Amino acid sequence: MLAAMVGQSLDFSAVDSLEKAQALFNEGKLERLYLFPLEFGGQEIPQNMLFVPPGIAAIKQQIDSAIANMVKEGLVASYVAEPEYKGDSFIPSKIKIKTSHPQKPGGVDRTINIW
Repeated sequence: MLAAMVGQSLDFSAVDSLEKAQALFNEGKLERLYLFPLEFGGQEIPQNMLFVPPGIAAIKQQIDSAIANMVKEGLVASYVAEPEYKGDSFIPSKIKIKTSHPQKPGGVDRTINIW
């Protein structure tokens, strides 16, 4: 399925169950991504795990690394990462990441567009 999409826009609308996502993961066509990063205290539990196309986890890791630096500098007090889905798909179409601090302006407001 994924091989047929190379050079075209991705469409994961048919991946509508954990079993289908796991099968694509087992074939190396999807990778795991932890919504709340393990280094921020996230847990390796199904509720914190998403399946995404290869490369998406690395993009999120870059954003999370920048946020980790902001945390060390005292610029971040809260972190939220929320997936968005299209239809019944088990694969998120977007991941929205937001950080804030009650006494500091700014923060991170990023969206990773997946499909």
